[in-house]
Amino acid sequence: MLEALRGLGYAPATALADLIDNSIAANAREVAIHLEWAAQDSWVRIIDNGDGMDDAALEEGMRLGARDPRAERAVSDLGRFGLGLKTASFSQARRLTVASRQKGGSIACLRWDLDLIDQVSGAEWPLFEGPASGSEPLLEPLAWMEHGTIVLWERLDRIVTDGFTVTDMIELADRIEAHLAMTFHRLIECRQTGVRLLLNGREVKPWDPYLMGHPGKAFESPEYRILHTTGVMLQCHVLPHRDMLKPSEQVAAAGPGGWVQQEGFYVYRNRRLLLAGSWLGLGDGGRPWPRDEAHRLARIRLDIPNSADAEWKINILKSTASAPVRLRSQLHRLAFETREVARRVFAHRGHIQPAGETRSNAVAEVWQVRRSAQGTSYRINRDHVLVASILNRAGPLRSDILALLRLIEETVPVQRIWLDTAEDKETPRTGFSEAVESEVMETLSSMFEALVMFRGLSPAEARERLGRTPPFDRHINLISALEVKHT
Repeated sequence: MLEALRGLGYAPATALADLIDNSIAANAREVAIHLEWAAQDSWVRIIDNGDGMDDAALEEGMRLGARDPRAERAVSDLGRFGLGLKTASFSQARRLTVASRQKGGSIACLRWDLDLIDQVSGAEWPLFEGPASGSEPLLEPLAWMEHGTIVLWERLDRIVTDGFTVTDMIELADRIEAHLAMTFHRLIECRQTGVRLLLNGREVKPWDPYLMGHPGKAFESPEYRILHTTGVMLQCHVLPHRDMLKPSEQVAAAGPGGWVQQEGFYVYRNRRLLLAGSWLGLGDGGRPWPRDEAHRLARIRLDIPNSADAEWKINILKSTASAPVRLRSQLHRLAFETREVARRVFAHRGHIQPAGETRSNAVAEVWQVRRSAQGTSYRINRDHVLVASILNRAGPLRSDILALLRLIEETVPVQRIWLDTAEDKETPRTGFSEAVESEVMETLSSMFEALVMFRGLSPAEARERLGRTPPFDRHINLISALEVKHT
């Protein structure tokens, strides 16, 4: 059974996160992880300053399935199955040693050794007292602590495999740090009540998936309480477009998995992240939403209580979740709205209409999108003020201009734009984003003249309407300088 449990699918980072859960549940304020490279003798040690355990509690904790997952737990408890310490440890190492002490008590130490289980004849319970020979110095820090626990992994056969080198260990430490910074970010960012995590002596800094407080954020909803359930809260976020982020902010905001992999729901239990980046199977027409570039800025924080583990189908690894059927319509509506905002931010490179602002008095858009059973087509709006003004004054050239517009419509390089967007992971630059002011002014002047001379607006009305029209609404200083040149 133990050998079979090793194949549950833990990665080193997720296994360590399970042990940190135990430390937090034991009221630890500091957890120090150390990865030591020594070829086949490499080891991993986790030290916490939590409440610790006496002999009886340690023996209970070293049992498999020591707790009934159906039993009621404290609301702050991060565990469920009573398997985490053992299965997480065995997934990476063949020898697990745990030493612990309570305040005022003596040190208790027990050890699992998978290589020795078959060799202890007649033993009802193949646990060993004390550390393995030669490993005693690795547990010495506990002698200087009032209370706490040390977990020691040795014989790291799932980590130190053939070809694994010190460079691989360094890279592994980096991946572990990124995972812990994400998984426990809400628990370590609060200095008053949070926990301090150390990896090889360096403090783990929290990774904020939502860029809280960033002035370029497009959308941050109130915190919603999900109906027909207890204790489920949700908040929607749309991150700033990368044009509004510094290079260092772009790299940090992408997260461990990259922009696309990090989009979607972030499911937390007691502020501990369980699932990072998933649309929870939600979608339209029976098809789940994919994670794609157009919605990569959408991130939704979802908090569930630990009493809802079974209902949300939280697995042993704390890496999957499934929304209850009766809640899916609420989650779908909020996720759909968030995705739509994220899509607009992506398409317009962050320059979208602020919430609550109207553009009813803006100039009509040049391009019209038409959707039918045959597909989507893009047409130039013949009623656009500048287009209509030119056609009205075209005389014998009118038919040629209409033919040119039709040619442009039928030869829009849609496939090339789609491929460039997919390869560059960004929409092409439009909206005069690369143009100098003189070029913008040329187009603005023609628009202004058409509104005044062709539509009959006053100069003030024309300036106001242009000021509400993308992309000219980003050039208010140029609009204010517009004057009628022809009478």
